[in-house]
Amino acid sequence: MPALPKDDAKGLLFAAKLEDDLVNMRSARVVKPLIGISCCTKLFGVFGMANHAASDTYVRATDEVIGGVPVLVPANGPAADIETLLDRLDGIILTGSRSNVQPLQYEGPDHAEGTPEDPARDGVTLPLIRAAIARGVPVLAICRGFQELNVALGGSLHQRLQDLPDRIDHSTPMQPSARVRQGKAHRLRVVPGGWLHALAGTTDITVNSLHNQGIDRLAPGLVVEGVAPDGTIEAVRVVAGSAAGSAGSAGEPICGAGGGYAVGVQWHPEYDWRTDAVSRAIFEHFGAAARRYAEAARLGGVSIAAD
Repeated sequence: MPALPKDDAKGLLFAAKLEDDLVNMRSARVVKPLIGISCCTKLFGVFGMANHAASDTYVRATDEVIGGVPVLVPANGPAADIETLLDRLDGIILTGSRSNVQPLQYEGPDHAEGTPEDPARDGVTLPLIRAAIARGVPVLAICRGFQELNVALGGSLHQRLQDLPDRIDHSTPMQPSARVRQGKAHRLRVVPGGWLHALAGTTDITVNSLHNQGIDRLAPGLVVEGVAPDGTIEAVRVVAGSAAGSAGSAGEPICGAGGGYAVGVQWHPEYDWRTDAVSRAIFEHFGAAARRYAEAARLGGVSIAAD
């Protein structure tokens, strides 16, 4: 075989070295999990144009605590391709919102006039929750997302907790100061031996409170993790055998090894994770579950939850 011209030989060596460098870069690169963040339909601008929006607080928590890549999931109702979203996402944060879940989703009475609703969001988040749990995609549900989790699995809601006897007012304090609005509002009794207890290391924590709705009938497949002083359920986890069709025997924690990861809190940990250890731990634990899910998916396996 005749020798290659000097320039051709240099070109081949360069190409081989470049390929080796690319392989090394790929193997050394840490691939971050893709975290879907549910959006609301909101009107912005002079002409009230519809936008898909999520608070910056969820994006920052994803960037700075979870260590993931935030991906906004639009509130596009029946146009949403749930299966394609779940093919790509490694975790889902269901966000809070001023809007309330439509009562028709849980066979409840109509809302009082003027109550904000977002049917396009309901049309995405409720089927997304059920499909994500069935697949084992990690889910962290916050405030409205917490209520969506309960409704999606067959539970119902109180529409205005402050109107019920023997309940405290859980609604947003109408104060101009964010520190007051988002500050600690009441204590929470943490159920011993559960997911939240493992994070908090105590059975007594304090949380903020910015909601009107709350869980009425607890959905099958949800286990209570924390309760407010007035009996309002404020933290849950999903167990296998839920209405979503998760694998495993009834009562088996879906947060356990080999299952998925789906938890929810009624308060807003995204407001104070810089100063509150429990709030930060909620995002860190969810982030660990998302990374394990992502790694298992790349290896062709099933989801693996955080310990």
